[in-house]
Amino acid sequence: MATLTFTPSGIYCPAGDFYIDPWRPVARALITHGHADHARSGMGAYLATDIAAPVMRHRLGEIPLETISYGETRQIGGATVSFHPAGHVPGSAQIRVEVAGEVWVASGDYKVVDDGLSTPFEPVQCHHFITESTFGLPVFRWQDQRNIAADINDWWSSCATAGKTAFLGCYALGKAQRLLTLLNPDIGPILTHTAIENTNSVMRAQGITLPHTTQAGPDIVPKDHPGALVLAPPSALDSAWARKFGQRETGFASGWMALRGIRRRRSGDRGFVISDHADWTGLLDAIKQTGAENIYVTHGYTDIFARYLTEVGFNAQVVATQFGGDEAEDAA
Repeated sequence: MATLTFTPSGIYCPAGDFYIDPWRPVARALITHGHADHARSGMGAYLATDIAAPVMRHRLGEIPLETISYGETRQIGGATVSFHPAGHVPGSAQIRVEVAGEVWVASGDYKVVDDGLSTPFEPVQCHHFITESTFGLPVFRWQDQRNIAADINDWWSSCATAGKTAFLGCYALGKAQRLLTLLNPDIGPILTHTAIENTNSVMRAQGITLPHTTQAGPDIVPKDHPGALVLAPPSALDSAWARKFGQRETGFASGWMALRGIRRRRSGDRGFVISDHADWTGLLDAIKQTGAENIYVTHGYTDIFARYLTEVGFNAQVVATQFGGDEAEDAA
């Protein structure tokens, strides 16, 4: 029997009797990171990295959660398990599972660029590699994040000069905190939607350094914060709360901004191409560094990406999962 199998409840390890990022309630779940499509409620027991644990508890409540450090080895039944940096968001991990000398790695979501916030991605040698393909098309090739930071700060500065508030739509876990590290606070105050500030508070409490922000709650007085940039989930950008700020411009920070059609549908003023997932080159580099011959492609441009991998010599196949990706179009 294979070390890992694909079941209706998720990725399963028979030798250890556990699942990785299951989408149905199971007795024991190993979790790659805290995004909602990977960390779900209802599990009998959870195992995640010590860095991911605080956000998971914030999201899921008082769950039965054990923690593990990067590189630490844990024996679970007949399986040897370890967690390794995925570079996606703080605490995200690839999960290495070895049974009788056969090694699998379930990567969850990952990016190979060091963003200065998450523990950088580390390739893990294996025989079988389970990879995402959220941005598995050649059109997706990310710029240096320093250039993106300059573009965002220039836009914010121009908004402030024009007497407008800059609203930047982003995912509340990972993307928002990464953007905070790229913003120039000399331009003006940085305000955050409550959902984002709650996550910021959890991360600060565990020792992750973030710039100063002010929570923009329902009682915020916009005129007291001239020249501000507001970080908010995309769903809040056209709300009554946002309209309180009067004249404003709206931007979106997402890998999907690389596609013109999606930029147009967003109806925002600006789109900034920045993602916490690997681009086309990053995916290929990560796969090559594992040394794996067998590649299992999940969520994203699965058919196209798997076909390409097969053409260049890998044994690649598509595996259906219920991972949606935190950068699904409706989540920016």
